[in-house]
Parts: sequence; structure tokens; C-alpha cells
Amino acid sequence: RRHNMIKYFNIGEQRTYDRVITSDDIKLFGQVTGDYNLAHFDEDYCAKTVFKKPIVHGMLIGSLFSKVFGSEYPGGGMIYCSQTLKFLKPVYPNTTLKVVITTKDIIPEKNRVIFTTEVFNENNECAVTGEAMLMPRKEDHV
Repeated sequence: RRHNMIKYFNIGEQRTYDRVITSDDIKLFGQVTGDYNLAHFDEDYCAKTVFKKPIVHGMLIGSLFSKVFGSEYPGGGMIYCSQTLKFLKPVYPNTTLKVVITTKDIIPEKNRVIFTTEVFNENNECAVTGEAMLMPRKEDHV
């Protein structure tokens, strides 16, 4: 008999964790994606921009939600259907970020859960916000 993990979700529930993205993380992300934008790597270039110093790739920040969805909540194994991202503030390397995922809506008949996804910077300002729709896994029970 298979049952749906969707029953383990409750609207308003939150999952959070802290993460520091290092310069090494940024270099690795650049290698994996091929994104070597000067905004992430060139101090002299960045000094002339509104950011003043290199910033973290927006998509690297957006990927921080995967840890929770893939491995932790409500036991991991969810599949991404969609993710929106809005970049509100720059994120700098070697700062503590708070990743916050809030259950927004549950659609049992379609086996979908909608989440608000946010990342807060070291000043507790929302740097990235968005919404994710995921498909919880089904689990075998004997």
C-alpha cells in the first residue's frame, strides 16, 4: 500500500537553517555553471559598481532551498515543479544567511505543496524571496 507524504505538511510550518557562502563556494559555482561574471570575481570592477565588492551568484542563493526539500522536510525526496526568485538585496561572501521555508498551501488532490522561500542577510533583511511548488514523494508501507 502506498500513501502520500503530503499528510505531514501543515500551512504556516517553517524550516530554517543558517548558511555562510564562502569565496571558495563562489569559485566552485562559477566552475560548475561557467558563470564568471565580474560581479562575482573582480574586486576592481566591483569597486566601481553599486555593490562596491563581489557578490554571491543569485542562483547560488536560490539553490539553498534544495537542501531542505531534497533531504530534510518532511523526510526529503520532494521533486521541484517550479521556483520563482526575486533578488532584493545583494548577498556578500562570508556573511551568515538565514534560509526560511514556509508552507503556504497544500493541494492534496494534485500532490503539490506550495512554499514561500526566503533568504535573509546578516542584517535580517530579506535578500531573496520567492515561491516554490513541490511534489512530495509517495512512500511504501507494509
